Amino acid sequence: MKPTPFSLLQAALLSVSLLAAPAALAQSNPAQPSPGAAKSTAQKKQAKSPKKPAPAKKTAKPSADKAAKPFGERPDLMAFAAALAAEQGWDTQELQSTLAQARSVPAVQRLIMPAAVGTAKDWAAYRARFIEPRRLQAGLAFWEQYAAPLARAEDRYGVPAELIAGLIGVETFYGQITGGFHVLDALSTLAFDFPSGRSDRSAFFRNELVEFLKLCRREGMDPLAVKGSYAGAIGWPQFMPSSWNRYAIDFDGDGHVDLMRNAEDAIGSVANYLAAFGWQRGMPTHYSVALPVETSARALLLAPDIKPTFSVAQLREAGAQPSEAAQEHVGPMAVVELQNGSAAPSYWLGTENFYALTRYNWSSYYAMAVIDLGRTLKTMRGMQAPN
Repeated sequence: MKPTPFSLLQAALLSVSLLAAPAALAQSNPAQPSPGAAKSTAQKKQAKSPKKPAPAKKTAKPSADKAAKPFGERPDLMAFAAALAAEQGWDTQELQSTLAQARSVPAVQRLIMPAAVGTAKDWAAYRARFIEPRRLQAGLAFWEQYAAPLARAEDRYGVPAELIAGLIGVETFYGQITGGFHVLDALSTLAFDFPSGRSDRSAFFRNELVEFLKLCRREGMDPLAVKGSYAGAIGWPQFMPSSWNRYAIDFDGDGHVDLMRNAEDAIGSVANYLAAFGWQRGMPTHYSVALPVETSARALLLAPDIKPTFSVAQLREAGAQPSEAAQEHVGPMAVVELQNGSAAPSYWLGTENFYALTRYNWSSYYAMAVIDLGRTLKTMRGMQAPN
């Protein structure tokens, strides 16, 4: 009897849950701002619709914030506009007029703040936000519709199709939730009204504001109309403007790069980004490991965080027990810790490919969620394939 979509979904979720459960000595799980790095030209291109219709997009609605108000002709913003216009050869009055309409948004200031000190991390709860029926169903539909460009991206860049699908699913629910903040407001707020109480990143966001204005001019977009996340990330893959300018590509060959409406461009751009940050074809993302019981030995192994540092020999010398597969790995690895609330943490060995995923979002929890979502989708597709 042919399995129903619901039974496939149940079986896949059960299969992945069992694989992700910690064992007595070692787990056996095989292999959130988003990209903040930036290609800019001075040529405008006319936007074209994607060759295949994308699913209906639902932008996340920001909280109503009556306190948001235009910057107006604030001296620091006007001086910034004048300097940028002179540098780029743009019309000063036009740029100042545009930036004067940007609003300072308190909701953006609140959202950029770090989590409260003492907030317990819980991998199982984090994972459950992404490995859930609705996102899995959307992921299967996405993979079915874009199977050809996903396969082409894997062939060209070496990034597995399931990881590209997993990443876009984690980032924007396959284009359904791409952010409801006006990007000009978000970037201007963080560039000129960055909140106190955390390390000042206003210089980073001023650069992103510059890159956003360059992007809008090159692509013929209205800077007052573009929407994205509270941090200024845009489109299906949630690229920061500098990442769009540097890593986004025209993957469907229509002569235009569009990450907001064209899923094929998003697919190719994600693969290109990861390849640029060191993705290695055919390398697993992580392996299981049992850590030494001694606290000081564990601390030594965890000190480099997610940066691949240790050889297999160094891991064993420190008392760790890499899995058999890990012992065959050539290259450095990191000891990755995923906290589980009040329960014992989970530990993995992250390879250079795991590290490449964290260059998209500097979080081991994020990287593992992308991996697990992609792997679950691949399992479900395999179960649907005809015998």
